[in-house]
Amino acid sequence: MATDPAVRVSRLRTLIDHPRTGSSERDTAQRMLNRILRTSRPITDTHRQYGSSHGRLGRHSGLDSIAEMIRDDITMTRIYRPSATESSGITPVDPVRDAPKNIRIEVEVHHGCEIVVTISCIPPAWGWFRDSGIDIYSPALRALVDELASIVAGFDHSGGDITNRFFGRVRVEDTTVVW
Repeated sequence: MATDPAVRVSRLRTLIDHPRTGSSERDTAQRMLNRILRTSRPITDTHRQYGSSHGRLGRHSGLDSIAEMIRDDITMTRIYRPSATESSGITPVDPVRDAPKNIRIEVEVHHGCEIVVTISCIPPAWGWFRDSGIDIYSPALRALVDELASIVAGFDHSGGDITNRFFGRVRVEDTTVVW
């Protein structure tokens, strides 16, 4: 996709509206478009908050289908690399796309009530730095964790009169970083 958000939005809408686009690809493109268009504040009513991707699901969708959509979003972001003709200047930062290729990101459903995203195979030089003898997450790894947490939270809802749809967490290897 191009670096200009207007061009990216136009291309995604063209892909979504094209009659020969497969349903899975159309749904993934729609979720990518929603990520671009979201305004960092979820849709709200007086008592409830809905994540930016909540509307892409059926009301009674199970966690397996939610996890599959999250996997699709991550995969589409990771495999897409702007071509030389599209990158005319500064390329926007996308922590998921810019993460090293050998990093593994797994999305699993645990105990029927939580979605766990696990990041593994992280190159030590990219993922951590030492400060006073303590290993600290690098800014790049922290940005990746935050973006993955944002993707997961986009499918959830909460409010005073309802509970969360699921519990989400992001782990770096064996350590839970975002709950």
